[in-house]
Amino acid sequence: MKSSCPKIVIVGGGAGGLELATQLGHKLGKKNTAQIVLVDKNRTHIWKPLLHEVATGSLDSDLDGVVYSAHAAKHGYQFQLGTFCDLDADKQFIKVAPITDDTGKVLLPERQIQYDKLVIAVGSVSNDFNTPGVREHCFFLDSHQQANRFHHALLDSFTRVHQSESINELNIAIVGGGATGVELSAELYHVTDLLKIYGLSKMTKEKLNIHLIEAGPRILPALPERIATSARRELSKLGVNVMENTRISEATSSGFVTAEGELIEANLMLWAAGVKAPDFIKDIELFELNRANQIMVKANLLSTTNDDIYVIGDCCACQQADGSFVPPRAQSAHQMAQCVEKNILHELKDETLESYVYVDHGSLVNLSRFSTVGSLMGNLTKNSMFIEGKIARLVYISLYRMHQKAIHGTFKTFALWLAEKLMRVVRPRMKLH
Repeated sequence: MKSSCPKIVIVGGGAGGLELATQLGHKLGKKNTAQIVLVDKNRTHIWKPLLHEVATGSLDSDLDGVVYSAHAAKHGYQFQLGTFCDLDADKQFIKVAPITDDTGKVLLPERQIQYDKLVIAVGSVSNDFNTPGVREHCFFLDSHQQANRFHHALLDSFTRVHQSESINELNIAIVGGGATGVELSAELYHVTDLLKIYGLSKMTKEKLNIHLIEAGPRILPALPERIATSARRELSKLGVNVMENTRISEATSSGFVTAEGELIEANLMLWAAGVKAPDFIKDIELFELNRANQIMVKANLLSTTNDDIYVIGDCCACQQADGSFVPPRAQSAHQMAQCVEKNILHELKDETLESYVYVDHGSLVNLSRFSTVGSLMGNLTKNSMFIEGKIARLVYISLYRMHQKAIHGTFKTFALWLAEKLMRVVRPRMKLH
């Protein structure tokens, strides 16, 4: 790195980006040996695997989110609010789009942020595969704002069924049988069962009809078949209509239209079928990309086109020794953040960079309070160590605690756990506003 006090800019405060900013802040920022800057378009961070709980009201993002500016002040890095929109690799600066208020008034014009090292961790967005009507009629779960939007629509739907004499059912259709669709389906039954506690007793789970639609031959296609089979069995017990081998050709105001022309009627429609890196990555015209807009990287996670730019998380296309690509999971982002942290420290000392090797620790799918299924130590056991029930639920929760430990430290993570236990006494079991 050129400067005596290099400036390391991290774009994207998701699981990988926030963990990297935290660790570099501790090791470099607090010692003034480097300036660490985190840029994100949101003011708060929510662990993405929990967005389905925000969408149903099981989790309150206003209370459970991490405020970047406050976190930055404690952990040795700086935070800048803004949307990354372009970069100049030759002059080494990124462009951040203007910030406007609700009326469109410009609060802050377009800015340029210089860097010595850039880490792109902008995550992923839902891939609608250019299916007609999806953008107009469907909800997505790419951010906590979108999750909150779905939550408000869900509450309105619950209220309409409860207070109406003529409406006797609520139809929800979810396209995408991956972890998000599966976990959301179960969580919806859980919160519907809670409504009787809060005066919405006419909106019962018997009036809830959920269609989980998967184009492939089975749900959870990226996970071992035993997990998918167990999850399908649990969902069917709840009443979810699992529709596999069903391709959607169009979304309308009435519901989804299948490739065979059948209409799947729905009051609420959510699209969770596949992800891609944001489209603006392609517009930058600097990187080598794959079909999902992900940025191709070398073994050390540096971009294949520029040695001053690292890429981590869902927007990173990292090819493994067997030719497959590292899957877009939270554990991948966590491991990539650790690798880039080491490599940046190596660069400061003019040492050789390390190669990233993905370690599959297994996969878990949380079906709310009803069940948790998964496999552990994926690389070691070839996903053969199947677990479910309370043990699997405990392991699933521990994954979130590991993320909290990475960004808060051990003591504060324990304090947060204790605070959550105490708050359950006074807080509703679901968010009702």
